[in-house]
Parts: sequence; C-alpha cells; structure tokens
Amino acid sequence: MNAPASSSPSRRRLLRAALAAGLLGGAAPFVARAADRRRILMITYRGRTEVEDGFLEYLRAQGRDLDIVHRDVGQDIRRLPAILDEIPALAPDLIYTWGTPVTLGVAGTWRHPDPSGKVGGIPVVFALVSAPVASGIVPSLTRQGRDITGAVHVVPTETQVKAMAAYREFGRVGLLYSTIEPNSRAIAAEMDALCAATHRTAIHRHFRLDAAGRPTGEGLERLVAELREEGAEWFYLVPDTFLGTVYDRVIPASIEQRLPTFGATELAVRQYSALTGLVSRYRSVGRLAAVQADAILYQGTPASRIPIETLKRFALLINLHTAKALGGFYPPIEMLNYADVITRAPQPTRHIG
Repeated sequence: MNAPASSSPSRRRLLRAALAAGLLGGAAPFVARAADRRRILMITYRGRTEVEDGFLEYLRAQGRDLDIVHRDVGQDIRRLPAILDEIPALAPDLIYTWGTPVTLGVAGTWRHPDPSGKVGGIPVVFALVSAPVASGIVPSLTRQGRDITGAVHVVPTETQVKAMAAYREFGRVGLLYSTIEPNSRAIAAEMDALCAATHRTAIHRHFRLDAAGRPTGEGLERLVAELREEGAEWFYLVPDTFLGTVYDRVIPASIEQRLPTFGATELAVRQYSALTGLVSRYRSVGRLAAVQADAILYQGTPASRIPIETLKRFALLINLHTAKALGGFYPPIEMLNYADVITRAPQPTRHIG
C-alpha cells in the first residue's frame, strides 16, 4: 500500500477542495473546508465504542482540527463494499478500522492487499484486532511492508492463562468461537498449545453457520452446556467479533451452567458481566491508535514505520455479582487488593434466531 504520487495527502486535500467548490464533476458530498484540515474515515463494526471515544479524545486534546466521517457496517460485513465505494469521493487522509473482519475487508492481507482497489496509498490504522500476524494482515508487528499499523487490544494468551489459574486452578477450559474468523482460530490454536504444554485440555465448540456462511447464535445455549458437560472448569471468551455480539446470551447461559467466564476484552466483563478478565481498557486502546494516527497525519511518519503495539499495562477485572451468582466462585482475597471490582448484574438475555 505504498502511496503513488497521485495519492499523496496534499493531492487528496486539493481534490477535496475542488469537489467542494464544484470544480470537478458530481456534487460534493461535504461542505467546503480548509485544504489543510485532515479527514479520517472511521469504519466500525457495531457502532461507536469507547475505543473511538479514546481515539477522538486524544486527537482533540492535541488541538487537531479534524473532519471525521463515520461509517458502520452494523455487524454485517456485507455492507462494507458500499462504504469502500465512497473512498474516492471522500479522499480521506487516513482510514481507521475496528476489528479484524473490517480491517481485512479494507486492507486485505499482506499477500493480497487492497481487495477493493479503492484504498490505494491511504494509510490504515486499526484497533481491536487481536492477532494481526496470524490473521495475515501483516507479516510482522514491526515490519509491515505497507502503510498499515494499529493497536492490539488482547493481552498475550499465556498471560491470560496464568491469570485464570491464579484465580482458580483448572485442568480443562472451554472455548466457543467462529471458525470463519482467522484471529479466533489463531488464538484457539495458541490455547491448544499452552494447554498441551501445561497438561491441560482445551474443549472447542464453534458457532453454527447460516446458508450464507455467516455465524449464527442458533443453539448457542446448548453449545455452552456441552462445554460444561465435557468438564470445562473455565469458559474462555475468545476475542471473537461475532461472540462479542452475543455476550448477552452467552454469559447468562454460562451462569446457568455454573461455568465461570474469563473475558479477553473489557466489554465482556464490564458491560456483560463475565466473571473476570485481564484486559486492555478500550479507551486506552483508542488513545494508542490515536498516537499512531497523529504521527502519520501531523509528523509525516509512514504507517509502515510505526510498529503495531499492545498496551504495556493491563487491568484485572472481577465481577463480584457474577461470582455470587456462580454459587460463591470468589477469587483469592489478595486479588482484591489490585483488581478492579465490578458489581454490575448480567444483562437480560436477548433471544434471536
């Protein structure tokens, strides 16, 4: 995704100014603005989250005057092509993407970049991508080979396993995820390897796919029950994009089965009452991505020269309401000295087909 001369930031800003002034064919989609004002196209998966809040807060705190264009696929990646069709008219200086499916749809893999042919040399900054190398987005976190960088939100799997065992030792852990998400498959494989090395066992279940090959929540309560029936002592909530859309069913189902949940994302524990999790705070992930975007837009640093990073500090979250609902599955007392304790009740179950 190295930018050709015709795709330079200065040329894109001139193109926008010409569109706004009506000097080029077609009606301008936006009001005229200063030619040096940067435009960011934000493409999200399930609406604005605290990640975007942190991203925008950081840039505004730096006094950046930005034109933000937000598009959302509404949990349906099939809507992405129509958004990508807007890129030539929008001529953004940078594209922000949320999650692995959206990032892959926009940037493609490093072997097959820019699948739509609409991105060209526009730099991409992603957030909420759990395994950018395993997903094929980049060959390396420090040598991407193209103009893409971003913030990884998931704590290393080995560290999460240690935190899980510190709360309550275990021999078998359950996983439920979508097989069409390469990041989920990669993390599931990491869990298999870690379990094998520590004489534990990982039990896998997969979301069913509909006729179009998309994951569906059909029968998920039965899948959670099967994990418990096969002896799972923990239910590890893989950072799976689809799983995140059905937390409001998965976590109540796990409580019903007396199966403790360990979340890889802040959302699972803080909003949907998973029992515990070692997580990167969403706002902090957004701020990290904003630091990268700021370097690209205002310091002239190519995205390819900005390493993909993970936060250096993580938060241990424990939901005591859920611990009580699980029949008193409380942590060791010393954990409460450094954990962020939550008392939010589980969200009501939302039945979908």
